[in-house]
Amino acid sequence: MDDPIVQRLFALQDVTYQAFQRKLMPTVPPEVVIGVRMPDLRRLAKQLRNTRECREFLTHLPHTYYEENNLHGLLLCENPDYLTTITELNRFLPWVDNWATCDLLVPKAFKKHPDFLPQQVLEWLLAEHPYTVRFALGVLLRFYLDDWFDPNYLRWAAQVERGDYYVKMMVAWYFAEALVKQPNAAFPYLLEHRLSPWIHNKTIQKATESYRITPEQKQFLRTLRCK
Repeated sequence: MDDPIVQRLFALQDVTYQAFQRKLMPTVPPEVVIGVRMPDLRRLAKQLRNTRECREFLTHLPHTYYEENNLHGLLLCENPDYLTTITELNRFLPWVDNWATCDLLVPKAFKKHPDFLPQQVLEWLLAEHPYTVRFALGVLLRFYLDDWFDPNYLRWAAQVERGDYYVKMMVAWYFAEALVKQPNAAFPYLLEHRLSPWIHNKTIQKATESYRITPEQKQFLRTLRCK
């Protein structure tokens, strides 16, 4: 444990939280989870930002610990330069091995380049690595269901045919959000059964759990379940 950043992570360790985190992430070996709460990790990222130590840390892949990956993701997402962010994501994404690290990746640079990003998202959707695909779906969910929405993005998500549980869950989450934000475009995917039965039913489940769906809509959605 000679790495100074790893030492700082262990100094923030909470063993109760460590046990809790290990149960949430079955894809991560328990011995690599230190147990650092996210507010503490974000504070550490803020302290390290723009330092030489930070720049050196970001050149080292793969990391050993789950929290190192989370810290890497948080630091990467602060970069304001779009092309640098894409380059660094392409280096980092193949090493992401769990849903939590994947889902904390919300790069600030993406908000400034809504026109350039979709083509890159399409490339990520075609990747072999499941968490790269999940990340791409998350980008569509977070950045492209409001002002920058295009119905083609629903088609892209529907065409993701992967057996990975965490990819399928993200497709369902994306369509559940689309039912809230773009219902006219999203509802035909359920009405016409354009999704696989598992994703179809999971989309309905997640949508009916949302407070943003009206009781009448929830009642109608339940009638669309695949049997």
